[in-house]
Amino acid sequence: MRAPYQILAIPYKVIQGDSLFCVFRRSDCGQWQFVAGGGEDNEMPIEAEKREIFEETGITADDIIPLQSICHIPVNIFPSRYLYHWDKDIYVIPEYTFAFKCSKNIVLSHEHMEYAWLPYKEAKEKLKWDSNRTALYELNCKLDVISLTEQ
Repeated sequence: MRAPYQILAIPYKVIQGDSLFCVFRRSDCGQWQFVAGGGEDNEMPIEAEKREIFEETGITADDIIPLQSICHIPVNIFPSRYLYHWDKDIYVIPEYTFAFKCSKNIVLSHEHMEYAWLPYKEAKEKLKWDSNRTALYELNCKLDVISLTEQ
């Protein structure tokens, strides 16, 4: 049964001091976003995040960064098959965000038709959802701080 929350996971890598972010184009609607999905049964968000990353990219993520960005998503954007499991008075669900350092090759699932590694500005322009852009902003800031402290 789908739990009443969503996760978002941002794959990133740093090459010669430059941060790149992996965005995915969905097969069902063509929009660009990060790895996303819902929790199952009694999964904690971090467990759902690891599972979704593996399902959508074929990667077992180890280097995971929890982000502070949290948004709430209207439930009416989800297929009705999820809604009948949830209480009738749930109108929005939280989306928890994470990032993970990705050094392995991505293997796309059926959910996505392509992916692209992009610098911050290009990734931000491709993304459909505000929540994805906000989480990307936070991660980019964190990576900039890390880069400065390593110099």
